[in-house]
Amino acid sequence: MAIDPKKHEMPTQDPSVRAHNFDEVALGYTYEMAKAEAARCLNCKNQPCVNGCPVNVHIPDFIAKIKADDMEGAYQEISKSSSLPAVCGRVCPQENQCEKVCTLGIKFEPVGIGRLERFVADYHNENAKELPAAPETNGHKVAIVGSGPSGLACAGDLAKKGYKVTVYEALHTAGGVLVYGIP
Repeated sequence: MAIDPKKHEMPTQDPSVRAHNFDEVALGYTYEMAKAEAARCLNCKNQPCVNGCPVNVHIPDFIAKIKADDMEGAYQEISKSSSLPAVCGRVCPQENQCEKVCTLGIKFEPVGIGRLERFVADYHNENAKELPAAPETNGHKVAIVGSGPSGLACAGDLAKKGYKVTVYEALHTAGGVLVYGIP
């Protein structure tokens, strides 16, 4: 089967619709679109995309899980390195990082890594049936000041290690730049 030279386009809201709401313009991939985009990945031996990712997500590994219809496995693979995959899939500048060094991008358009990350995170959030198991407490408490992306990521990582975490936020809504800075 020949490789599609172009990324699969992300569906978007029609301009006449989005002019009257504050919903996301990009709608995300469907299951079929994600599978088709994942099929474009070459699963390179040297994996330059992993080195291009600031948090070293094992990109070919999570994409292989998509190819195998294991969306939860793909989410778990991303979650080993990234605390906020739904956010990163939307706002991380993949075109200047992982996608920039994608081997497929030498001849064709690179794999839509960010689009796939967003799909996997959204799929997990819509379909996960169980809450993650709470780790055994280590008896220590930690306060995090600020509920922006770094505060939330830090709180999540510490909670996974058994710390009792309290997050403090000065503004009305948690999220920091995710709420007040990124449309």
